[in-house]
Amino acid sequence: MLDKKIAIIGLGLIGGSIAKALKDRLNITCITAVDNNESSIRQAIEEGYIQEGSKELNDSVYNSDIIFLCTPVKYTLEYLALLYGNVKENCIITDTASTKKEIISYINSLDNPPCFIGGHPMAGTEKAGFASSFSHLFENAYYILSPSKNSSKEALELLTEIVKGIGAIPIKLDAKEHDIITATISHVPHVIASALVNLVRQSDSPERKMQVLAAGGFKDITRIASSNPQIWESIILSNRQEVKETLNKFVKTISTFIEYIDNNNSSSIYNFFESAKNYRNTFSNNRIGLIDPQNELIIDVVDKPGIIGEIATLLGKNGVNIKNINVSNSREFEQGCLRITLPDSESVKAAYNLLSDKGYKVFKI
Repeated sequence: MLDKKIAIIGLGLIGGSIAKALKDRLNITCITAVDNNESSIRQAIEEGYIQEGSKELNDSVYNSDIIFLCTPVKYTLEYLALLYGNVKENCIITDTASTKKEIISYINSLDNPPCFIGGHPMAGTEKAGFASSFSHLFENAYYILSPSKNSSKEALELLTEIVKGIGAIPIKLDAKEHDIITATISHVPHVIASALVNLVRQSDSPERKMQVLAAGGFKDITRIASSNPQIWESIILSNRQEVKETLNKFVKTISTFIEYIDNNNSSSIYNFFESAKNYRNTFSNNRIGLIDPQNELIIDVVDKPGIIGEIATLLGKNGVNIKNINVSNSREFEQGCLRITLPDSESVKAAYNLLSDKGYKVFKI
């Protein structure tokens, strides 16, 4: 892989992290980038992650062995049209968009299409831009690969090895299956989270009492409503049919639950919550999924002078960095009052063990 020429179109969080992972983990140094943000290009060059960059497609991109399209769906389609007929014969084109069927369908509709393999790394953070990117973003994250009709076996094998090389876990999925899955476990949950926030906004009193009391559990379950609305507009429209069908299933589930309430059906209400609890408890804690992990711990402590300093000092002396620490004013759904935010899952494990060993009551979210 060392002699492969790589082009990355879109040098934001995902594209920037791919550039850093390729260099730091696979020692690939021949990387060119395209991005509208000149400061991102300049920073990437200064830090040694790319050799050159520009705001437009050029011969360096067309002569690449692998091209990563790290842009929203509608821009990915525009770039694919520009790349069509201009890349090398054996060039592999891949993307990182959150939906696959629309893109794969476009590729398959072309006469003599390029070798395209759809990609979707299930990783990200609440921040955006090259400045927020890091090389270990994809560690233990699932990375979906969706071949098109012109994907060769050799190309799929090569891209699979690259995905493994940057720390991710490759999974091959048909484009339609991918979009059904993501609609159910990612796209519709974002719609529901935003709907819940809008429900509070519309129902709140002029004194904003709901807003004040929404800290804690409500804020946690609607965290993803803070995502970039421009990106989610593009995702929903690109996956409109699957999202609509999944929302209809959700509406049916809610309608059934309303019937339980109307009929005072105690056992059905209990089973509704129990089945959800049991199924959720089977989910793995060791893998990164479509919705970003919170990387937080809650600590049950007595409110006394110096307690925050004690915990911060313990973690700091043992090399655990704290991103944020605050006292929770709502304990309705929480087992403790002190909440700490950490940079990654490894920090969560280390902090949990350190605090537990010292006798603190610690709870993972």
